[in-house]
Amino acid sequence: MTMVNEDVLKIVFNNITFGQRKAASIVGGRPRLIRLIEKGLIRAEKKSNTQSGKWYCNGWDCIKYASCKYIVDDAS
Repeated sequence: MTMVNEDVLKIVFNNITFGQRKAASIVGGRPRLIRLIEKGLIRAEKKSNTQSGKWYCNGWDCIKYASCKYIVDDAS
């Protein structure tokens, strides 16, 4: 079995963004996502200044701080 090189994942996921809900499901919940963003560990931006504006969370940062026990498959 071949392991995927971390550098390859970094290159691929650095150009991908996740919305708030998907990012929260990856890192282990909304409170943890907000904590990680406040600490500067996950890069996120809100391109519109409205209350309901979409969040853009960096994909690599979310994967790096993923919590496996909380990942939920939304496809079901």
